Amino acid sequence: MSRSHPRLMTGGALLVLAGLSALSSGMAAAADAGSPQAVIEVRQASFKKMGAAMKTIVDQLKTDAPDKARMAAAALVIGSYTAEVRGWFPAGSGAEAGVDTDALPYIWEARAKFDAIADRLAPEAKTMTTVLAGDDMAAVRAQAKTLGGVCSDCHHSFRAD
Repeated sequence: MSRSHPRLMTGGALLVLAGLSALSSGMAAAADAGSPQAVIEVRQASFKKMGAAMKTIVDQLKTDAPDKARMAAAALVIGSYTAEVRGWFPAGSGAEAGVDTDALPYIWEARAKFDAIADRLAPEAKTMTTVLAGDDMAAVRAQAKTLGGVCSDCHHSFRAD
């Protein structure tokens, strides 16, 4: 049994459990996804969860007393999805599928570039978790900017807004 502050433990634990539940749901849906529509739905739902987690981190950093437990839980949610990103874009899951998607055809035309950016997510999410374990809020802010930069690099190249 942990001796952590109950409020922090409960809030952080709930975020982690919600993120891991979402991950397992997304992975199960992806495993059963036989159609481009199903693949696109899994990818969109998963990116929304990652985006919400990143928003949690950014919003906490805007407060006078950022809640490190909430930010750490959000970083774990982001990290839990990073290994899946490359698999969310199989051939045939772009606009040609006839399903609404913001994924640009450039993903499949420049697959090596896309994969390289996707591969940067996991180490940056892990670094975010590591710096949150310390007491250096300047390092946390810098890492949030770096992690957000990876997301932005992908959005600018491969997503229609």
